[in-house]
Amino acid sequence: MDGLDLHCELILEEYRTKLPVFQQVKAEVEHTLREALDRNGIVVTAVETRVKTEQSLAGKLALKGQKYRSLDDITDILGARVITFYTDDVDRIAAMAEQLFDIDWENSVDKRRLHQLDSFGYNSLHYICRYNGIRFELQLRTTLQHAWAAINHDTGYKSGVEIPREYMRQMNRLAGMLELADDEFSRIRTELNTYRRRVQQLVQNGKLDEVQLDGDTFRSYLEARPLDPLNKRIAAINQAEIQEVSLLRYLRVLKFVDCNTLGDVSRLIKTNSEDAYRLARHQLGNTDLDIVSSAVGLQNICVVSILKQGWGKNGLVKMFEALNGFNSQNEMLAEMTYQQASNLSFMKQSSNF
Repeated sequence: MDGLDLHCELILEEYRTKLPVFQQVKAEVEHTLREALDRNGIVVTAVETRVKTEQSLAGKLALKGQKYRSLDDITDILGARVITFYTDDVDRIAAMAEQLFDIDWENSVDKRRLHQLDSFGYNSLHYICRYNGIRFELQLRTTLQHAWAAINHDTGYKSGVEIPREYMRQMNRLAGMLELADDEFSRIRTELNTYRRRVQQLVQNGKLDEVQLDGDTFRSYLEARPLDPLNKRIAAINQAEIQEVSLLRYLRVLKFVDCNTLGDVSRLIKTNSEDAYRLARHQLGNTDLDIVSSAVGLQNICVVSILKQGWGKNGLVKMFEALNGFNSQNEMLAEMTYQQASNLSFMKQSSNF
């Protein structure tokens, strides 16, 4: 190739010879990384691999070819990159990589430890690895670091061409903000995981009044399947099959009927399950339905609670709006449900609008 001396030409010829090997190892490295991430339950933004093109390698040799004795001295012919959501996942994946590959510690670098003012987008952890005899570079960085590096490349911020001091200062400020955001996302995730473990422990110990009702805590509560006994009784009315559906959308309804803790939810179920079963028997007794939703028990419990509190059809409309949004069917569903419940004993004990 024009401009290259004999030494560089020999390295380039070695590259051409070994290119199929690099392509094969590229596929194996990517498969190994993805498989290990799945096995360890680590969700990432992307896993990328590439083999340096001949043109790119020739450009590198033209600049500093005498630095390399052979192709093996060029550590980035094969490159892999894992882009994570959280900064602490970088360290988890690094530990994983140390088990998967031979690491050349002398040539690896943790750029996160440089602490330079303008280095945020380049704070990757760079490992030089060896896999099946082939050296490659593994970069680990967060999504925000990766985006910042791409922006820097696009703006010429790190190109070596001086840009006005005003813009340099603005870019550095933004880098600091993104670095803070990276750290905060990891901190929040850690605190949420701690909170979830505490909630699970309280639920397991039956201390439900100490647990505020929200999406996370309701999900944990449902893992104990507290509505299974009622749903099985309802299904038995027609010997029906129970079709599992998510109950998380009932969170808004539970808030509507004044449930603020998991203890409130537990009492709501205990207090109203028998009447909810009677309502289901009235609804299903003259039908041949052979499939019922796993939401039937909770929905009927909420219906019973609303009617016992004297909120009548207006309360049922609001319940269906919470479940389905505003649509023309809510009035009809509320009227039908109200009529189904009208002859049950608990209705005679409540005043209705």
